[in-house]
Amino acid sequence: MSVTGMRRRAVVGLAALAATAFTAVAVTPDQAEARPKPVDVQLLAINDFHGNLEPPSGSSGTIDGQPAGGAEYLASHLKSMRAEAKKQGKGTVTVAAGDLIGASPLLSAAFHDEPTIEEMNLAGLEFASVGNHEFDEGAAELLRMQRGGCHPVDGCADGTPFGGAKFKYLSANAFKTSTGLPLMQPFGIKIVKGVPIGFIGMTLEGTPNIVSQQGVAGLRFSDEADTANKYAKILRLLGVKSIVVLLHEGGVQNGGGINDCTGFSGPIVDIANRMDPSIDVIVSGHTHAAYNCNINGKLVTSASSFGRLVTQIDLKIDPRTRDVVSASANNVVVTRDVAPDKPSTDLINRYKTALGPVADRVVGETTAAITKTQENLYQTGVDVNGKPTYQTGESPLGNVIADAQLAATDTEQNAVAAFMNPGGVRADLDAGPVTYAEAFTVQPFANNLVTLDLTGAQLYCMLEQQFTVARVLYASSTVNYVVDVDGTTAPAGTPCAGTRVVRGSLTINGTPVTDTATYRVTVNNFLAGGGDGFSVLTGGTNAVTGQIDLDAFTAYLTEKSPVSPPALDRIRTTTEVAAG
Repeated sequence: MSVTGMRRRAVVGLAALAATAFTAVAVTPDQAEARPKPVDVQLLAINDFHGNLEPPSGSSGTIDGQPAGGAEYLASHLKSMRAEAKKQGKGTVTVAAGDLIGASPLLSAAFHDEPTIEEMNLAGLEFASVGNHEFDEGAAELLRMQRGGCHPVDGCADGTPFGGAKFKYLSANAFKTSTGLPLMQPFGIKIVKGVPIGFIGMTLEGTPNIVSQQGVAGLRFSDEADTANKYAKILRLLGVKSIVVLLHEGGVQNGGGINDCTGFSGPIVDIANRMDPSIDVIVSGHTHAAYNCNINGKLVTSASSFGRLVTQIDLKIDPRTRDVVSASANNVVVTRDVAPDKPSTDLINRYKTALGPVADRVVGETTAAITKTQENLYQTGVDVNGKPTYQTGESPLGNVIADAQLAATDTEQNAVAAFMNPGGVRADLDAGPVTYAEAFTVQPFANNLVTLDLTGAQLYCMLEQQFTVARVLYASSTVNYVVDVDGTTAPAGTPCAGTRVVRGSLTINGTPVTDTATYRVTVNNFLAGGGDGFSVLTGGTNAVTGQIDLDAFTAYLTEKSPVSPPALDRIRTTTEVAAG
């Protein structure tokens, strides 16, 4: 069937649904005066699960002072909450706000996140918005997650067919540039207790800035509020008055608890303020924060990350107007004191068996813990509470990774320096033996290394751009430079106009960098494509794509074992220089 035919059929089908569900019924004056009892509906929402099938470790495995998370326990909580709602006469819809997959632990990522999709099927998920990490392996792979089928290169790695998602991925603001049509279904409708509820799913408009260019090739992304308003209007025309947006964008609190909205800020504030009043609830994500807010008359929630919370949203809907009359939410901790869900346990064990000894293979050793913690570079000001704010600088593990990437390309590609983006370093390394699984947890994205030519002027521009985009890159040991604490940051759009980096201070292998000279520099393909806002890197020339970053990292750990935490002396400030 043609695309036009499919669209026509969908519209006719929705119109028929509306005609069937919304037929007017004549009532007497007495009946008209009697206010009908509101319909009670429960929404159960998660976000940013990131393939955490097993309980997350360390601080990532606790929230609100309690151990939390793990797919077995998440599924058990969801099933229990649905059963309790049913006893109370409530209907339930289970939803998610993006990043179910991507940046996942090895147990899921080794199988291209098929285990996570299968687990979400078991957990009863019905609608999910796409997030930026849903695009990590490109649009075709995302469509495979929805439709099923074996991976085009690796096949069915666990030996069983992959049936795809039983839930609907929603992608209202990601469009195919070739057709102008949404990549996936933009919204879904579910009738609960006789009342239709519309769900619009979106990712953040800035997805192309934080995903490799290969991942978003052939796609464009539109404004979140404008898109939501467009589809809210369509839903209203279909007779749907209760509208929920599943949006992979969010905000953060300043010190509040999991059900607070203290000092709330972030992109979601402006987006919610620009959304049409007909939108009742925004289930959000992306920031990995927990909150429960009311913004411009809309309930705005987030359940942190990794399956540690479930947001329980209670809607009361007028059956006559079919609109939400009240909405409230409560973030519930996914404790581990409940019986694990057996089907989920069986799925996890099946994939652990398939993974075999690969995860436990020792690839190196460390003399002490090497953390991803960023050290403060210099104070930039004070926040609303009078506390100092800092521009973060070097990281011990970030420096090790930059060194590993230089070691992988210095001989074959004549690289003299390497830079690593901070967002790509996802976990710490403990002291002692390092397993492949632990190394994978640190670098889970499978980015390729790219070595390219940059002029000295472009290098200075890149370093200035760090402060415009508020992300300081991790540099290899061959790089040194000085930051002026009193310098100016270039405004957005003019990345090279800042004065944060002291001119003449940048050296590579001890030799000052000059504007007109050319240098072979290694970054990952995410940065090479302008990721994290480093647009200057797209102007590099003679680019050569090399090995996967994880392979370079594990090879370095093996060769240099035991590896010690490096000194944080690659970036200095004018204050430090003056102090000697």
